[in-house]
Amino acid sequence: MGATAKHNILLSTAYFPSVQYFSKFLQFEKIYIEQFENFSKQTYRNRCEIMGANGVIPLVVPVVKGRGRKIKIRDLKISYDTDWQRNHWRTIFSAYNSSPFFEFYKDDIFPFFAKRHKYLFDLNQEVLDTLCELLELDIPLDFTEDFEKVSEDTLNFREALSPKKQKTVPDASFSPKQYTQVFSDKFGFVPNLSILDLLFNEGPNSYNILENSIS
Repeated sequence: MGATAKHNILLSTAYFPSVQYFSKFLQFEKIYIEQFENFSKQTYRNRCEIMGANGVIPLVVPVVKGRGRKIKIRDLKISYDTDWQRNHWRTIFSAYNSSPFFEFYKDDIFPFFAKRHKYLFDLNQEVLDTLCELLELDIPLDFTEDFEKVSEDTLNFREALSPKKQKTVPDASFSPKQYTQVFSDKFGFVPNLSILDLLFNEGPNSYNILENSIS
């Protein structure tokens, strides 16, 4: 990590983030969420991955494309031209209805597919706050004040997590701990899906799985 010890980490905003993303909440004293970067397509900023009967399923939040190419992530609006909320919830229900803790958490998760948020950043932040509560993660969370200002004691992890394997930055501090998934008998263990996968399968034990995934 360099000569200066990194006590904090800078992450991008993310939609129902991955297990790896949440493992960082246990490793660093403070978490910064980037709000001034320009939106990047095909990233976890507006997508997550869950496990269905036929394999990994990406859930993508459609966004309003402005005339200009560059839109700050803070100002990016969600598109409701398609009924993506209904589709996402039906896919999640189908994938996890039989999981051990789906009934326990579904009432906390469903409202995100009923309420219409105007901005992606606001949706993601409400999702993150709720998930932190469910996981009992009490970590100081802050937002960037501008794009380039990253202090020496902060690890810049904005671009490190990507659905595209070739763009994923190697992370020596993350070694996914196995747990039983709904479709384990069919596909074996599939690591680093959305935190929803861990939560619905492991419930209150999710915190321990996160802890044991830190190497």
